[in-house]
Amino acid sequence: MPLTPEPDEDDDLDLTPAPNPVHYAEQALLGALLLQPTRLADTEPLIAQHFDSHTHAALFTAIRTLPPPDPADHTKDTAWLNAVLDHARPHAPGLSASYIHSLVQFCPRPKHAAAYARMIRADNTRRVLRAHAERLASTATDPGLPNPAATTLGLADDISRVLDALAEQFAAHPGSFPRTTLPSVVPPQAGEEDLDEERLLLATATAYPAKVQQMRWLTEADFLLPLHSALWQAITALVHRGDMVDPVTVLGEAQHRGLLTDSLTPRDLMALVSTPAGSPEHWGEKVLKRALLARARAVAQRIAAYTDDPANTPHQLITGSRRALADLNSLRTRWNRANAPLPSRATRAPARAASSARAGPQHRPAVTTARTHR
Repeated sequence: MPLTPEPDEDDDLDLTPAPNPVHYAEQALLGALLLQPTRLADTEPLIAQHFDSHTHAALFTAIRTLPPPDPADHTKDTAWLNAVLDHARPHAPGLSASYIHSLVQFCPRPKHAAAYARMIRADNTRRVLRAHAERLASTATDPGLPNPAATTLGLADDISRVLDALAEQFAAHPGSFPRTTLPSVVPPQAGEEDLDEERLLLATATAYPAKVQQMRWLTEADFLLPLHSALWQAITALVHRGDMVDPVTVLGEAQHRGLLTDSLTPRDLMALVSTPAGSPEHWGEKVLKRALLARARAVAQRIAAYTDDPANTPHQLITGSRRALADLNSLRTRWNRANAPLPSRATRAPARAASSARAGPQHRPAVTTARTHR
């Protein structure tokens, strides 16, 4: 009596995921080249590294390496096919003669080899950009790097160069901006040390308002805490109007902006801006660097999302990635301004403000006020 399979017994027989479209393009191209080796000239600038399958890459390398057979002889025997197999097999041990013959049978139209090659290069574009985006995100979140901002911006430059090279290979077309639904941007986690740096910036900016006049490279969007962002706007408004700046005047400006609440009393706010240490530039650069790295992570996630969407053409990937990098470059410009060389000592204003320029405190004091107002 035959056994009756249990319900869903066959569901797990084949857990191998369905091949991507590029798998069939690679098979079709190799079949075309095995049938008509002269079609190799139609595949430029395709190289083995463009293939997704290691086995297919080994076969393509063999086809490019071996001298092409005489067309008349090639239709009569399999000598050249056997030579291709022998050349590729050391690099792809699982390769068999039966697979070679199945590729020959699979190719729909050998004369379409150029189209198959373009599909392979397009898919490789997706993988290359994805790898660069992952490297950018990893670098921007690596706490062990000695100079994370410079390293991260260097990787962004690498992506720009890759995009320039790709733009020369793929023609533009209408509807070039990707319609991919982008992931929600997750705000960076606000650690206590990060918040302390923002509080110290607000306090030193209140103590040295003349320095704030030169810090247009920092904006309210760079802060983690909305309260700190609003207080920075209050302080810079006083500075740019030429008003007096001290904890009391900052309190008055904050009152007019509606920042005082039951949980943030005038005493709390004045304590927050009354504990300076170091210089505003020092803390401002720390705030800006954190914002720069957070933006780089967001840009990397955006590029990765474009590459994950199979509907995007290479040109759409290029256009979308360039726009994403433009968002990072706007912050890069401000970062470069913040790190521009200081004026020469002869032209620097005397007094203590000069001696503390861009310097952190010798011993940073603990900041304990207004920690609950997130």
